[in-house]
Amino acid sequence: MRRRAAAIVRALTLWGSAVCAVEAHAGVAVQVLDSAGQVVPNAVVYAEPVGGAAAPAKAPRQIEIEQKNKTFIPLVTVVQTGTPILFPNHDNVRHHVYSFSPAKTFELKLYSGVPGSPVVFDKAGTVVLGCNIHDEMVAYVQVVNTPHFGVTDHRGTVQLDGLGNGRYTLKAWYFTMGPNQAAVQQPLEVQGEGRATIKLNVKAVPL
Repeated sequence: MRRRAAAIVRALTLWGSAVCAVEAHAGVAVQVLDSAGQVVPNAVVYAEPVGGAAAPAKAPRQIEIEQKNKTFIPLVTVVQTGTPILFPNHDNVRHHVYSFSPAKTFELKLYSGVPGSPVVFDKAGTVVLGCNIHDEMVAYVQVVNTPHFGVTDHRGTVQLDGLGNGRYTLKAWYFTMGPNQAAVQQPLEVQGEGRATIKLNVKAVPL
């Protein structure tokens, strides 16, 4: 009898651990649509906890936005506040990377190769990047106060992982909206794995 009871307890413990693991790794697949109902690639999507709950701390990981063929790659990037970004120049001409955006004002004067240090994006907001030599070069960095974010793929979809059960504000922003237009938002209730759709009043630009 004792062995059977112990076996039941172990089984319940394992089941509870499995449930907790599922909840801890819950994710929501979000699709972004434009005003015509078409999918929107390169849209920034992020989820913020409701009620003033602090977002889980996440150590910033350095990322790169490269310059190649006189183009910033990728066009759209989203990072959490405090993230360092390196701007390697892979062209055979020099670039002068800059931003006058309030969320991050900086400039990397004429250079080739890899700068000596990254730029830390420490304030939430939209940052528009340019090159002082090549006016056609432009890119966008959306800096957010949450670790739950991503950029939609060619199907207009992004997976937000690591969401615990609860209420969130789901937000989406597209680069044609401009740097001064706030992200579109809607409520999001998370109970395990799920799906959501958010619509923007824009016309999608094909990849």
